[in-house]
Amino acid sequence: QVQLVESGGGLVQAGGSLRLSCAASGRTFSTNVMGWFRQAPGKEREFVAAINWSGSSTSYADSVKGRFTVSRDNAKNTVYLQMNSLKPEDTAVYYCSAKVAGSYYYWGQGTQVTVSS
Repeated sequence: QVQLVESGGGLVQAGGSLRLSCAASGRTFSTNVMGWFRQAPGKEREFVAAINWSGSSTSYADSVKGRFTVSRDNAKNTVYLQMNSLKPEDTAVYYCSAKVAGSYYYWGQGTQVTVSS
């Protein structure tokens, strides 16, 4: 069992930065691939970034590549999403998720990110 709690969302002007955190509980956190997703109003949830268990491998959606950085600290059971050069189109609820047996299985409650123009 893994429980996930996101934090760090808020209102920021275009061009600004935010860092999201996802605190996890559960013995298997350090072995899980962790992902960040987002869902804007009226749109489907979309993949943003992912990181493997050691942090040695990351992947990003094309829309955020070069602006967002995913990282993790297994000692703190936390995964982060550093978001720079934010754009109004980044406005969404951001979710973290833990992968189990090849599928994103555990989800947090989400944190709202709003970017004003």
